[in-house]
Amino acid sequence: MREVVAAALVQHGRLLLAQRRRPAHLAGLWELPGGKVEDGESPAAALERELREELLIDTEAGSRIGVDIVLSGALVLRAYQARLVAGTPTPVEHAALRWVDAAELQEIELVPNDRAWLPELTALLTLERPC
Repeated sequence: MREVVAAALVQHGRLLLAQRRRPAHLAGLWELPGGKVEDGESPAAALERELREELLIDTEAGSRIGVDIVLSGALVLRAYQARLVAGTPTPVEHAALRWVDAAELQEIELVPNDRAWLPELTALLTLERPC
């Protein structure tokens, strides 16, 4: 299966979420930013590349969190902790960005796939464990 990576980027007790523009049935919903791992690329390198391309930031990928989510088309979605190294997140491919705390995370409209990670994301926000 081909891997799709998503970043759980936490800073100062807040998680960075990106608002989708497309496809139409997901437009307006919020997600962890990320993208597909390219051939010959490690998940960590893919996550760092995707965040640089989509958000114009430098990051360091950390450990995996949560369960694997099997997507259509032989894809598997996995979440990884990430740490902001440099830059200010800027929405290049998304409609907007938002930093949320644990309470806001429970109320925001996440894409269905990312909801599977709510317990782990809430724990990250509550405990602020290092990557």
